Amino acid sequence: MKGVLVIGGGLAGVEAAWALANNGIPVTLAEMKPLKRSPAHKSDLLAELVCSNSLKAERVGSAAGLLKAEMELLGSVCVPCAKQARVPAGGALAVDRDKFSKAVTEKIKTHPLITVECREVTEIPDGRVIVAAGPLASDALAQNIAELCSGSLSFYDAAAPIVTDESIDKSAAFSQSRYDRGGEDDYLNCPMNKEEYEAFYNELVNAETAELHSFDKRKGVYEGCMPIEIMASRGADTMRFGPLKPVGLRDPRTGHRPWAVLQLRREDAAGSMYNLVGFQTNLKFAEQKRVFSMIPALKNAEFVRYGVMHRNTFINSPKLLNKNFSFRERPELYFAGQITGVEGYMESAASGLLAGINMARRIKGEESLCLPNITMLGALSEYISNPNITDFQPMGANFGILPPLDEKIRDKKLRYEALAKRSLDYFSKEGYGYET
Repeated sequence: MKGVLVIGGGLAGVEAAWALANNGIPVTLAEMKPLKRSPAHKSDLLAELVCSNSLKAERVGSAAGLLKAEMELLGSVCVPCAKQARVPAGGALAVDRDKFSKAVTEKIKTHPLITVECREVTEIPDGRVIVAAGPLASDALAQNIAELCSGSLSFYDAAAPIVTDESIDKSAAFSQSRYDRGGEDDYLNCPMNKEEYEAFYNELVNAETAELHSFDKRKGVYEGCMPIEIMASRGADTMRFGPLKPVGLRDPRTGHRPWAVLQLRREDAAGSMYNLVGFQTNLKFAEQKRVFSMIPALKNAEFVRYGVMHRNTFINSPKLLNKNFSFRERPELYFAGQITGVEGYMESAASGLLAGINMARRIKGEESLCLPNITMLGALSEYISNPNITDFQPMGANFGILPPLDEKIRDKKLRYEALAKRSLDYFSKEGYGYET
């Protein structure tokens, strides 16, 4: 049987190779380490964790925990290895990096249908290929991907935070487009008076930023997407002439123009999530929560994604990929990992798992596994392949991308548990062996 080339030995690549091999498909896994490394990689092992050693929450009633539970049901290689290499971390699944990578590497290299080759792939060949090159793909391969995608390739992830609709205090916000241009519900406005704005400004300019890796500090990373904290540092009123400008808006509660206004823009058609317009940031996540929650309408905001600004190569997946992670213009080519626009270790691994399963199904003449959006994996797959998304930014696992429950559950913990149960009930019904 003709085999498959998987490019990249990170989390997505090993999951793709594992899924293919366990479906009887021969795999060549091409990994350029140790011949060549990106600036972030230090180990010669597969599935190297570059930044944190935490794979986020383990509790099934959390978005991260549900994702890992779904992956296990589909035959993940990374999740069992992570559990074997765990270190104490409260409710999170954190691992000993070396033990984790060694366990994954051992499984991959000893599988009879997987051949690991140490070589740099600079051009995507014809035939059956899964590109799982990661966010730090080599320059030559990134250039080839850009050509294949007609230039639809981003090299930096500069995204603003996203909050859930239900967590916004609507009594402190109002719907209106600037100068009444566009639909009334296009934007949700979060006004601040002078005192509120000055308190917010003072905390913002003194907030703690995340440390950038050397490979994130390239010239041009902030062109056209200046971090809100950098903008604020240029003067107390700079933001009021930028993303927080109040012109063209009138607060119906006062009948006057606010001192400053943060605009929220719908992130999805259902209006379940909102993007903080113009709030690209490099603040630490805890600082984003603390400072941005000072805006009255966001005092109880639930952040489903925090703002990020770092090197992150990703394609415009909604225009290029199908839900099964195949390339629309070339059915035997699949993409997986952060390059597809999923954000996070396990999200990357999960996309590789699905890409591998679906490549195997294609080879066998079977229908693709397209999970429904009530599952975390299905919702992520739908998000990255939704052609209606016009300003695509990477997304990690969160309950905001799942459709709401039929019943209203106010308690957030109980609501999340119900959402998780709905997903796992689906897997159980489909015969994946999960007991609820």
